[in-house]
Amino acid sequence: MANIVSTFKNIFRIQELRDRIVFTLLVLLAVRIGSFITIPGVDVNALTAASAAGGDANTIFGLYDMFVGGAFSNAAIFALGIMPYISASIILQIAGVAVPRLQKLQREGEEGRRTINQWTRILTVFIAMGQAWGVTVKIASTTVGAGGASVVPEAGFFWTISSVMILAAGTMTLMWLGEQITDRGIGNGISLIIFIGIIARFPTAISQELTLIGSGARNLVIDVILTLLLAGIIAAVILITQGARRIPVQYAKRVVGRKVYGGTTQYIPLRVNTAGVMPIIFAQSILFVPATFASFFPGNAFWQAVANVFSERSVWYALSYGLMILFFTYFYTAIAFNPKEVADNMKRNGGFIPGVRPGTATSEYIENILDRITLPGAIFLAIIAILPTFAMSVLQVPPLFASFFGGTSLLIIVGVCLDTLQQIESHLLMRHYDGFMKTGKIRGRANVTS
Repeated sequence: MANIVSTFKNIFRIQELRDRIVFTLLVLLAVRIGSFITIPGVDVNALTAASAAGGDANTIFGLYDMFVGGAFSNAAIFALGIMPYISASIILQIAGVAVPRLQKLQREGEEGRRTINQWTRILTVFIAMGQAWGVTVKIASTTVGAGGASVVPEAGFFWTISSVMILAAGTMTLMWLGEQITDRGIGNGISLIIFIGIIARFPTAISQELTLIGSGARNLVIDVILTLLLAGIIAAVILITQGARRIPVQYAKRVVGRKVYGGTTQYIPLRVNTAGVMPIIFAQSILFVPATFASFFPGNAFWQAVANVFSERSVWYALSYGLMILFFTYFYTAIAFNPKEVADNMKRNGGFIPGVRPGTATSEYIENILDRITLPGAIFLAIIAILPTFAMSVLQVPPLFASFFGGTSLLIIVGVCLDTLQQIESHLLMRHYDGFMKTGKIRGRANVTS
């Protein structure tokens, strides 16, 4: 404890680090304020009544609202959040496997990275415009009261066009703010914007639990046990997030003029959870499709029956969820990490794995290890994803609080916290201060999409 207090004191002794943290907090505050500024033309009172009625919690809209911290249900100017940018990044990352032009840019270093970033921004504009139109249709079709009055009294052509422009501009503003945090603040800006949206729901979740305790519906001892269980789950997620198999790489000595290069041993860290949170997001998006269609067609018996079969509390939902996560973990790992490219780079730089021939043999060796460590990582992801359902069905935890027992929320929170702590620790160690860990280093994730 004394070490942690001393570390926090050291943080505020370093002016640059202190300025970066203050700048980051101010930007995140602006993001939260934008999540409550409603689009012009929307009846705020009717919208509040419609949100209180619920109905979108187990749909794609509910998943979207989780990432934007309630901005979607508020019909705010930041209702789209940063998700169009994330979608554009994923599309280009997947396309990089099949499109030779993108593969070439990925190998061109900083210049290629700048070109890909520019393409990502352009693609973000088109995705944001398309999603913004969908959001305006959803908002305009939202009704409240016995008469079915729309929350948008005058949902005409002008309102639709202006709202699409406002929502798309909101996404581009968030993208710019995220880049400002990355450049002038601390941590990865895009990840922190998603993080603040998720963590903003935590006080409400705690308030619901305290209300249950106050009303006598929940025993205090049970709540203590739930808190200890949550702490154990977080510790397990941190362990798996940082878990990696290190493969030693030896570089041969080369004499160029009077200088000697190489002769050192480095390591390739193969993460147990290379795919990150993406398999859960993909699987959850697919499983929310039946409930989403059922919300569009409330009178259709077929979609209502399908939605009941794949409801969050059903066995079929848990089984399908787990199998999809296993599939998407291997799928996304194959996209995110290319053993052949790693082996070629090692061979080009005179590196080799002791006891393994350079080239194809090295690629197969790395791929075999990656396959073996990905399986436990995929199984762990499946268990973490199903835990909120277990908490709701068995432990009778309210849905909002249960979402923090695992799934997308917990993985993003842990990943972003580790990455931010890593950057803070780097600033401290660079100026010869002790970090949060006197031995070892915190290994964070570069962003939520990796």
